[in-house]
Amino acid sequence: MKSNKKMIMWKILLPIVFLFLANLASAQQYNSDSWLSKQHGTITFIPTWGERNSMLMTTFSLFPKWEFTVAAYLYNNDGDPLTDDGYSSTIYAKYMFYENASKTGGAAVKLGTGLFPGTLDGEERSKDAFQTYWMNAPATIPLFNNKVSWDLMPGVSMTRNFGAQETTAWNFTYSTRLAWYCFGPELGIVGEVFGAEGEAEAIPEYKIGLRWEPTQHFVLAATYGQEFGGTNGAGFEVGIMIFTPPFACIGGCDPTKKKKKFLGIF
Repeated sequence: MKSNKKMIMWKILLPIVFLFLANLASAQQYNSDSWLSKQHGTITFIPTWGERNSMLMTTFSLFPKWEFTVAAYLYNNDGDPLTDDGYSSTIYAKYMFYENASKTGGAAVKLGTGLFPGTLDGEERSKDAFQTYWMNAPATIPLFNNKVSWDLMPGVSMTRNFGAQETTAWNFTYSTRLAWYCFGPELGIVGEVFGAEGEAEAIPEYKIGLRWEPTQHFVLAATYGQEFGGTNGAGFEVGIMIFTPPFACIGGCDPTKKKKKFLGIF
């Protein structure tokens, strides 16, 4: 009896916590990613509240050009926080292998397990972690004197024990996002399309919204998403990104001290 009460309490509190955090600070409710790996030592907190699912994501930039991310998704398909619609998780690493001279575009590669909601259909979403393994390559192209930023993210995924037949399903995953900073460098209109084609295909989805970047430590985004020809899209979402100053560095965050220490050996 006590365990049931605790379960109901958490089902009520979790969406409230997500909503509270979302109203504090932009958001990675987008499936698409950019080329950028955050500054060495930065920790990024990304809470998002949405109609279909809420998310809490944390990214650790422990090494130069590297990011390590863990995320949890709480589903709310029927709009009732008291019902259990499942949850899933994602773990992945990202390496930025190219950045242009002006630091407005580049390319990276990501590898992980567990997929973003919308990339798998229905009940498969709540059991894909450690069943689905994937790799993709986000790239960003700046256009029109940096007023437009275009992200492309092709990839591939493999899901074990998929469906009633428990087969191994391969997919081509795709995602593209366009950000137009028509109101200046801090406020932009963002739209994206993403989906998966193959043996575990998902209905393509779109998202459109506003992204506000007032400082280098804070981003706010509000979006609406839906399936093309479907009704199980993300709906309305509000999310934030909070970036800490660089401090979480394995081996230290000051490269000059490392160099001096190395030279001092000889």
